[in-house]
Amino acid sequence: MGKSSKDKRDIYYRRAKEQGWRARSAFKLLQLNEEFQLFKDIKRVVDLCAAPGSWSQVLSRELFENQNHSDAKIVAVDLQPMTPIEGVTTIQADITHPKTLQTILDIFGGEPADFVCSDGAPDVTGLHDLDEYIQAQLILSALQLTTCILKPGGSFVAKIFRGRDIDLLYSQLSYLFERVICAKPRSSRGTSLEAFIVCMGYKPRPGWNPKLELNKSTEEFFEDSNIGKSYNLEHFELPDPEERKIAKFIACGDLQDGDSDATYTLDNDSKIGALDPVQMPTAPPYKKALEMKRRGDLVRR
Repeated sequence: MGKSSKDKRDIYYRRAKEQGWRARSAFKLLQLNEEFQLFKDIKRVVDLCAAPGSWSQVLSRELFENQNHSDAKIVAVDLQPMTPIEGVTTIQADITHPKTLQTILDIFGGEPADFVCSDGAPDVTGLHDLDEYIQAQLILSALQLTTCILKPGGSFVAKIFRGRDIDLLYSQLSYLFERVICAKPRSSRGTSLEAFIVCMGYKPRPGWNPKLELNKSTEEFFEDSNIGKSYNLEHFELPDPEERKIAKFIACGDLQDGDSDATYTLDNDSKIGALDPVQMPTAPPYKKALEMKRRGDLVRR
């Protein structure tokens, strides 16, 4: 969360800092929960691609403070290091690695998860087709782990980039869940292709035993699941044409709330000036530049 002029006047950016959230994305999960009651009766949760940890913060506050589940267990996984969050077990690991799955199961005492979520996204290139493809692969990677650890009837939420072929992903998910909905929280900028796929009522495929293996592509992982092929739509074969479904699109969040695409005028009161970050980055890509600046090595010549 930077301090650019636009950020200062972004209502969700400022609210996140004022309320102690590490990122404005916390409001996206909160608004999704308002619409779908995702946190009801959950005690074991996995937050994938979790850094910097705003969704884990939301889950921690909800389960331990609001619902008073003292026995709840939350696991946050990311390749990047994360500053600890109360009640959350953080794992710096690859979500596609079998050891990561086993570590989570050990933390849960061998019990399955009630809820799995992922707010992960690649560094966008600006090439929309490429960005959508990479994001779809990230979702499928998260889905691999989800099918290995989520209990029947559980829920899965992940960030998506809506594009030309997104209905293929909707259809594949509809084989694995009772309800599949595309949701756009009000805190998500309308000018962005970002949305969230909300999948409820996990239903394992009959006769399919999902198992994470090293050097196994997502195509190979889902090969025997009969949820449809993950390449070109022209070759999309369905076991039963009646099974295919199209996800509903729902906007969630109070319409009277702030507009995520708008910037709001700040008066001259110094109290509402720039706010410090809730949590400083643990391993920013510009860390070396900051160290050089402190030493005086970055001198303009």
